[in-house]
Amino acid sequence: MDKKSSDAQLKRDALAYHEAEPKGKIKTVPTKPHATARDLTLAYSPGVAYPCLEIAEKPESAYKYTAKGNLVAVISNGTAVLGLGDIGALASKPVMEGKGLLFKTFADIDVFDIQVDATDPQEFIDTVVRIAPTFGGINLEDVKAPECFEIEREIAKRTDIPVMHDDQHGTAIISGAALLNAVELQNKKLEDIQVVVSGAGASAIACAKLYVALGVKKENVIMCDSKGVISKARLDAGELNEHKAHFAHASASGSLAEALVGADVFLGLSRGGLLDGEAIKTMGPKPIVFALANPTPEIMPDEVSAARDDAIVATGRSDFSNQVNNVLGFPYIFRGALDVRARDVTTAMQMAACHALAALAKEPVPDSVARAYDGEKLVYGKEYIIPKPFDERVLMWVASAVAQAAVNEGVAGLKPEEYDMGRHKEQLEARLGASYSTMRTVQNRVRGRGVRIVFPEGDHEKIVLAAAELVEADICQPILLGNAQRIEELKKELHVDFECTVVDPSKETGQMQAYAESLCAERARKGVSLVDAKRSMRSRIYYGAAMVKAGDADGYVGGIEQHYADILKPCLEVCGVAPKAHCVIGCYMLLTKGRVMFISDATVNVYPDARTLAEIAIQTSRVARHFLVKPKVAMLSYSNFGSTSRHRTRRIEEAIEIVNELDPELLIDGPMQADTALVESIQEDYPFMKFKGSANVLVCPNLAAANIAYKLMQRLADAELIGPILSGLGKPVHVLQRGDEVRDVVHMASICADDVFVRSSS
Repeated sequence: MDKKSSDAQLKRDALAYHEAEPKGKIKTVPTKPHATARDLTLAYSPGVAYPCLEIAEKPESAYKYTAKGNLVAVISNGTAVLGLGDIGALASKPVMEGKGLLFKTFADIDVFDIQVDATDPQEFIDTVVRIAPTFGGINLEDVKAPECFEIEREIAKRTDIPVMHDDQHGTAIISGAALLNAVELQNKKLEDIQVVVSGAGASAIACAKLYVALGVKKENVIMCDSKGVISKARLDAGELNEHKAHFAHASASGSLAEALVGADVFLGLSRGGLLDGEAIKTMGPKPIVFALANPTPEIMPDEVSAARDDAIVATGRSDFSNQVNNVLGFPYIFRGALDVRARDVTTAMQMAACHALAALAKEPVPDSVARAYDGEKLVYGKEYIIPKPFDERVLMWVASAVAQAAVNEGVAGLKPEEYDMGRHKEQLEARLGASYSTMRTVQNRVRGRGVRIVFPEGDHEKIVLAAAELVEADICQPILLGNAQRIEELKKELHVDFECTVVDPSKETGQMQAYAESLCAERARKGVSLVDAKRSMRSRIYYGAAMVKAGDADGYVGGIEQHYADILKPCLEVCGVAPKAHCVIGCYMLLTKGRVMFISDATVNVYPDARTLAEIAIQTSRVARHFLVKPKVAMLSYSNFGSTSRHRTRRIEEAIEIVNELDPELLIDGPMQADTALVESIQEDYPFMKFKGSANVLVCPNLAAANIAYKLMQRLADAELIGPILSGLGKPVHVLQRGDEVRDVVHMASICADDVFVRSSS
């Protein structure tokens, strides 16, 4: 896909993503009961007067009675938005909402995004200080230099909550962790290394200051801007502001290239393509190259490797090793600061985050993290000097380290004897939700494997758009069934350009006879003649399934404009049931409140008998395990454990007995009501239960119950649904729902590709 087409697609997708209901990326929801008059009396007048009076008497009790302790303000005036520059406060709002999404996703922190229409530093400072009592912390974002230095300093001085300008300190903290490990791996010492910094903006200056705090000697830091080395001579000539002046070098002068000669570390925070291999060759032995300009680094990693095979390289990009990504820092730093009611984000807290990240990189990487990165071998060394952004352990390591540093330094609301790091880590672990990484894990696992997925509705607009995205992300190789000319016209209309295989079953193909003969052989005793089979092969639904059966495609995804049964039935006829499966089942994956849950059977089995119910439980549990969820299965009913004698739930009880025979290790219990399955306090009335805590696999007694349940969850609980995920078919076939969006198609294609991968590996 050329850049013009890619940009057009990205623009269209991004606008549609933000416009989808509800608008934007974050929202507020009530956290207390509010359904009755009594609830409202407590929530508002007159009951609310009592916490107000408590706070008036004891201000710190705001952390006890309000959301202040888990609320961060993400504030900008829009003067330095990403790579867009000074676009104004209102135009910065999508970025601030995005930052809020990251805070919530990675550290379970609530956010109000605030756009302040003030470019004058003092006006901005005064505004933020006046609203500061609302929040437990303030994240300043996209405020231009050099004003950002004064703004952060003054707001921090005039408030009693943690304040951090992430554009300054985020890169400093993450690259600082990378520096600690890179220096160790290169057998160097911080106090001995010479660091050359390209760039003299907010981030570069913050990095240099933190490197000095970590142990680099200030006189060994040579900083360069667009005019060359920041030197004492330029300071004396009045060329430097006070922030650049801090790193004016007494003896060095000249160009960046001259400064690099013999240097140990290059830190780039400037512009892409600034260096070439010849410049890297002039650096000292075992150089460290942090080329962090985005999206194009100052020098590409392969150019560094070609010039110096002894170098360690990091960039800001996810497609290379050692990504310096700010999301490894700010969510967890604020999490730790909030949890101990810190009054500031100090240098010691930033250093604690650095050291925690560096130490975590040396720990063995769990399989779940490796799987999220396509099984990449993640072992501490030159190619892995900092943790990956989707390593869930970062929350516990960094947040607890920051909290401990705040307590030790005396800037926390807790005394040292009141802080228990072990207990804090347990609380942090409880905040971890698997939902944010579930689909990314799947997509990373299949990326680049060349899985061929056939789409029978290849000339549908949403399928074409999804195919473009799948090709760009290298998730699969789409095979589109339909009229080739129409598909090309659609690609032009939609401004997408990608390569894929197109097959039109309405025309005679070389494989059609073989497909028809295969179907006839399979279903001759079901009344299917060769003539019937040939007629069926004119249907794209049958033809696509036949491609998978014959091995001409690896997987099948269809149904965006068909009834579910109209897709499933032909696929069953062609592909059959898997050898070890009693039946085919359909389950949904629910992502809700940071949890991953599965509900079945919502699509295939109308009123399953005991044997089929058992198979539904076993196969749904297999699906759950595949998504790294240890299944706890609740067999749902209208009563708890046969408490209603008039209408016994014998069918469900028999299903559990069968499961215990077929899969004795599976945690399964029931029959039980839905709230018993989910609420631990209710489970206390049933001490004989085989599991405690919320079940994550919910097996409904019939299709109607499952269908009603998942749709209620989707509409009333804002659960994100992925599916239906089919299990038990002879080949990797997955069926869309009519009206699915492009995102749903991409998700289902990713799951189908993963299904292919799992079957080929077993």
